[in-house]
Amino acid sequence: MNRAVVVGAGVLGACVAYHLARAGVEVVVLEEADPASGTSSATFAADVTHLKTPHTYYRLNRQGSDGHRALAEELDGPTWRHPVPLVQWADSDDAQRTLHERASRVREWGHDCRTAPASELRELAPAVDPAACTVDEVVVHTGTAWFDAPRLVHTLLDAAVRRHGAEAHYGTRVTGLLRSGARVVGAESGERSWGADTVVNCAGPAADQIAALAGARLPLRHVPGLVAESAPLAEEPLTAILSAPGIDLRPTADGGVLALSWEVDARLEGTATDGLPSELHRRASTVVPGLGEARIADARIGVRPVPLDGLPLVGEAEAAPGLYHLVSHSAVTLAPVLGRLAAQEITSGRSAEELNVYRPDRTIDGDVQDENLRAMNSHGPDSQPQR
Repeated sequence: MNRAVVVGAGVLGACVAYHLARAGVEVVVLEEADPASGTSSATFAADVTHLKTPHTYYRLNRQGSDGHRALAEELDGPTWRHPVPLVQWADSDDAQRTLHERASRVREWGHDCRTAPASELRELAPAVDPAACTVDEVVVHTGTAWFDAPRLVHTLLDAAVRRHGAEAHYGTRVTGLLRSGARVVGAESGERSWGADTVVNCAGPAADQIAALAGARLPLRHVPGLVAESAPLAEEPLTAILSAPGIDLRPTADGGVLALSWEVDARLEGTATDGLPSELHRRASTVVPGLGEARIADARIGVRPVPLDGLPLVGEAEAAPGLYHLVSHSAVTLAPVLGRLAAQEITSGRSAEELNVYRPDRTIDGDVQDENLRAMNSHGPDSQPQR
């Protein structure tokens, strides 16, 4: 393996480009906009490994979460990983029972979580209104973190280019793939072209369009998600990731709060928000009262590339050898492990056992394997039209 073209400069593209360049491969990154300007800039980006099923997928997410620590030690500079506990509670007996059953399951898998009296919220997250939690117990996950995805992308790309000689071309849309018979041997943008031993498709929600250029098909849905970010809180900052009924919250680097709600996402139509950021902010303010005095600093929609069974698509499809796909929901958590293992496969020509169940040609019978995705689907349509 001498040369690779990576299509897309989000978290997966940046991570695989870094690992390939570090292994001595001549890497060219092609991005139609700016680094981390797509879904990677509009994601909740918190470690929710505890929600991942089946067990093999939980383990892969655990490797991804742990991989962030290893990358942060390897790369100098400001970190993108912010360790805080994650606290969950529900608003009904049935939902609380489900939380406790899930906590029991992941503890058996070696996950670090516990139940705690709701009064412990005052210590874990003083910014939270205790009245927002109407149950007696919460579930607390330690060893978790939220991630500054744009900083991760820029750190990885900077290291790939400055330390390991990669090239990066931004504002460069891939318009075609070079072929030698059935094999993909490069990519082109307008009149420019780049030859490669492997083209790595990390184009996120546009990954199926890149695959189609080679006559291949990826089983993807395109699911929009809205996040709203507040200005810094005037007083007590948020010190935990919160999964509360109808709203998920996490801190931001400047002392604000990022909000996400699957219930609100279910009301999205295309790129029109129609007051939904204010609805997110209202819901968030019922949990963190300090948000009532903080304006909405930013709201953005990201389009999630969601494989039909919720599990990653990794590797070449039989219809287009030479085109290596790397597409996943929960890409921020998974990027360190998927980027590392994909680079190993590409450079060595040998399959990584951990990735064999995620090949893009696998049979997908419509059953969603990932519990996190099943929960998301329960708040909205089960399917979205494909592009």
